[in-house]
Amino acid sequence: MSELGHAQRKVRKSDTRRERGNRTGFTTGACSAAAARAATLGLLTGQVPENVVCLLPNGREVSFAVIDGRVDNDGLERCAHAAIVKDGGDDPDATHGAHMTADVRLLPRRAGEIELRGGPGVGTVTREGLGLAVGGPAINPVPQRNIRDNVRAVGGELLAHDGLIVTVSVPGGEEMARKTLNARLGILGGISILGTTGIVRPYSTAAFRASVVQGVDVAARQGQTSVVFTTGGRTEKFAMRQLPELDEACFVQMGDFVKAAFQSAVKRKIAQVYVGAMVGKLTKMCQGLAVTHAWKAEIDRDLLAEAALAVGAPADLVELIRAAETARFAAERLAVLGLTEAFHRQLAGRAIRSLRACYPGTYRLTMLVCDFEGRFIVRVEEDEVLAAA
Repeated sequence: MSELGHAQRKVRKSDTRRERGNRTGFTTGACSAAAARAATLGLLTGQVPENVVCLLPNGREVSFAVIDGRVDNDGLERCAHAAIVKDGGDDPDATHGAHMTADVRLLPRRAGEIELRGGPGVGTVTREGLGLAVGGPAINPVPQRNIRDNVRAVGGELLAHDGLIVTVSVPGGEEMARKTLNARLGILGGISILGTTGIVRPYSTAAFRASVVQGVDVAARQGQTSVVFTTGGRTEKFAMRQLPELDEACFVQMGDFVKAAFQSAVKRKIAQVYVGAMVGKLTKMCQGLAVTHAWKAEIDRDLLAEAALAVGAPADLVELIRAAETARFAAERLAVLGLTEAFHRQLAGRAIRSLRACYPGTYRLTMLVCDFEGRFIVRVEEDEVLAAA
């Protein structure tokens, strides 16, 4: 889950003791895309369907029940309205049960254009560092693309001559947002529209940790001498591109469970450990955290500031980084100065030293670091870090 994704859920430590099932649910992004698709069909045909098939970002097609479907005449302009009730699965977060709503209307003489807006209950971005435009709606890039793809899939006839305005809203979203960390990140007035696959998987500590251990065990039983720990799907795809020579069994999504991953690798006497990460989780590893989920501990902003200073960032920027809420803020500001590689190399070196101190063993450690789009930034070997110490 990305840094913005963590803000969508504030988990009490005691929550992890509850029994949870394994039923998956759907993201706010997937439900918004389904609502937008249904409303577009309503604008096209004059009637919003009771069910709509939505294409998820992961390529799956899923049928959603539509509520509150209607086509209204707003003066001389027609508008279609549809909502999807968000099902968070067996581990619902603050948005479980939310009515993810879309209103679609024509954008005259702007053929093919799909303008995406945030309505009531969708947060507004007020700070840099989230990868979204300040002043715009808190709709993440993947959901933005997915909403447009679904609208385009059924709205061809309308888009041939005009554009479409799609307004996503969430009744009660502002109240839901109070149960999240959004305000701390500068997302005000509502929730975030999230999701890189469209699927919500239960955040079951025991189940996820067990799957990490199992992944290492499977690799070892197959005779693999390397494992590649990644923090999610995007970093796994990135790592696979960097290490095409390795068998698929070597790749284990450890998520937030650093301790479980490394202890399993040490126990199984894995010779080579790779870690694929982006700046947020990389910083958490520098901090020596056994679990890197947002509820466990915040980003160490002093650590980020020290790393920025070490690569030559000016003093005023160092202080801004020290006051910022996300690691992404530091990464984006330093990129403008051409310090991307140096900054991430500095963090990777610190992460290697921290991981080595926490989890001693005979393995060799390599850090693979990518940006928020999964593009390569730097590869850092343990040997070069220890040699420079």
